[in-house]
This record gives sequence, C-alpha cells and structure tokens, in this order.
Amino acid sequence: MNVVFVDPAFPPTQRHFVRALAEVGASVYGVGDRPGEWLDDELRSWMVHYHHVPNVTDAGALTDAVRWIQDKVWVDRLEATIESHTLAAAQVRENCSIPGTSVRTAWLCRDKPSMKQVLRDAGVPTAASTAASNAEEVRSFAREVGYPLILKPRSGAGALDTTRVDDDGGLDAALAVFGGQHVDSIAVEEFIEGHEGFYDTLSVDGVPALDFVSHYFPNVLEAMRTRWISPQFVATNRIDAVADYQELRDLGRRVNEALGIGTSATHMEWFFGPKGLKFSEIGCRPPGVGAWDLYSAANDLDIYRQWADSIVHGQVWGQPSRQYSAGIVALRPERDGTISGYSGVDDIQARHGQWVLDAHLPPPGTPTQPETAGYMANAYVRMRHPDFDTLRGMLDDVGRTVHVYAR
Repeated sequence: MNVVFVDPAFPPTQRHFVRALAEVGASVYGVGDRPGEWLDDELRSWMVHYHHVPNVTDAGALTDAVRWIQDKVWVDRLEATIESHTLAAAQVRENCSIPGTSVRTAWLCRDKPSMKQVLRDAGVPTAASTAASNAEEVRSFAREVGYPLILKPRSGAGALDTTRVDDDGGLDAALAVFGGQHVDSIAVEEFIEGHEGFYDTLSVDGVPALDFVSHYFPNVLEAMRTRWISPQFVATNRIDAVADYQELRDLGRRVNEALGIGTSATHMEWFFGPKGLKFSEIGCRPPGVGAWDLYSAANDLDIYRQWADSIVHGQVWGQPSRQYSAGIVALRPERDGTISGYSGVDDIQARHGQWVLDAHLPPPGTPTQPETAGYMANAYVRMRHPDFDTLRGMLDDVGRTVHVYAR
C-alpha cells in the first residue's frame, strides 16, 4: 500500500506514525512544509519519498503534491493527524479520489457549532451553542441561555483563545478582543459545570477497535489560565472495570455514526456534572500532548503500530492490557523569563523513581513559555502505576515538590 502522510517532521510525535506505517509494510510518501534537508536520516529512511510544499494547510499546494505522486504510483491512502491539517487533507482526498475521512466529516470536526447541532440531532447530549457573526447575535444567545458562557473561534482547537464570560461586562470585553483580532465568526456555548476528560478511540469502519479514557485535573480552561497550578491528565486503566464508562463508549459509537467517522483515530472531549454526561469537542484525529505515548506505556501496546495496521490492513491485532494508569503533570515556572534551575527533583526520584516514565526538564537559560502554551510547554513528568488513585497521589506530589525557577 502507498500512503501519503502529511507533515512527518513536526511535532516530534509525527515521526512515530511514519515509523509505524513503514513497519507494517506501507510505502510512505511524506509531504511537509520543512525542507527535506532538515529531516534526520532515521525519519527519511522510513519514507520512499519526501515532497516539500510551502504550506501543508494550502489544499491547492497539497493537491499538486499528491497529484505529482499519483503520476508515479497508485496512492491508496492520504493521512493527516494534526487538527489544523485535517480539512485540507480531506479536500485533497476529494480532489484526487482517495478514500478516507470526507470533507463533510473534517469540516464538522472543525466547525464547533455545526458539529454540536449534528450531535444533538443524533441524540448525543452537548452544551447549547450557536455560531455568531456579530455582537447582537451573541447577546441574544446570552439572553436566552444565560451566563456563564464560553466563547471561542469557530475552528479553534483545545483551550486556545477560549474565553469564559460571566456577565454583560465580561461579554463586552471578550467581544472587543475578538473584534480586535478580526475574528469574523465565533462559537458561543453554554458553560457546562462538571469534571472534564476525554475519550479516545482507534476506530475501524466506524467501530472503536481500541479505546481509552483520560481525566483532566483540573479542567482545561482553569489549567490553561492559572500559573500556580501544576495541571495533569491521567489515562485510567479502569475503563473495562467501571460500568459508568459504558455510557461514554455507547455515545462514542453514536458520535462516529453522526459525523461519518470511519477508519480513523478520534478524540472526544466530555464533561460530567449536574446535567449528566455531555460531549464537547470532537476530533477525527489522535489526541495531542503525547497522550498516545501514555496509552502505549500503560497498556504494553504500540498504539502507533495499531493505527498503522488499521490504515494498511483494515484491522488491529493488539489489545490494551489495562495494566497501568498513566499520566502527565505539567510544571510551570514561577514567572516569565528564562529557566534558572529546579528543586525537589531528587526527592521525587527517591520516592517514586520506579514509576517515572520520563521527565522533561529544560536546561537553565531556556526561555519560559506561558501557561496557555499547554501541558508540555515547559517542564513535565510522566508516570504510570497499576492503581489510578495511587498514581494521582504521586502526580500531586510531583506538582507540590518540584519547583521550576526563572529569572
């Protein structure tokens, strides 16, 4: 099978998809916006050819590259695993008659109000939402639904540019910010109170062949706005043992059907609180922030290899062991500037070293990143343990003990 893979070099986890495709027998043709000489020898060894384009989100340029490859070989699949690449990749599939995720599906997974309407029509509970192109439409929704509200760009990913407003004054301030950024349409949603997590699958022909559940501590919006918090997310190994997770699984299948997701990784954000279980954002792509690395370490399974089997062979053979829960705790510097040092690292190694998967501690002199940059932006520690609650306690201990100093 000949597989075109979009942007094999960045972010660093992209190389694992290329490696896995090559390992299961595919001939991989990479297309990316980095010059070929920037790629290391190992990455290049997994590809038959690498094609440089100015911008992988430019559907026209991507189409030209794929047609150039099609002039040489039959292209069986075109795969993109980054949120911002999925719509362009779907448009190229349509232009070049390649099977895979459709334009409709990719568009619904990018356009939040349309996505939520389709889910509600299919009986999947979501927050009340609307698309607004002017301030009066937002204020009308606020009068109907009430505060708090969540505002974000229609095609935004994760918590980036997401704003919570609690009253008319906050709404006016948020609208002024979006206006200053020349955002022409925003998604406006009812704020859902409750615990937040995500449900990820590797689906084949719309049916989850592998699935995983992770929990956020605290919820993402708070984590990405509060410097002193050392946020974490934890993949549980209790998904088969706790009956409450079955509702997630049932709704996940309904999401696939409603959005037309076939053979693809999926990433489904959810909330559970006083109003019950509600789904939030849906992605027809793998999760970010190294979540698949945690799933692999927790389950004695190479998730990238299973994904490649689903693409090349139409099935997966591995199954998760559920032996461990695994998680990451992000460690923020005390202030903006450059990292000057750490404390508490030796203490954590002494107490929990056998359960540490890896740690990223940028050397002194490294510029700091803002808390909005995410869980892997500065320092972090990743761990696993057979017991979910014990792991949570260890991650909390890391967050309390390890300090990142900046000047």
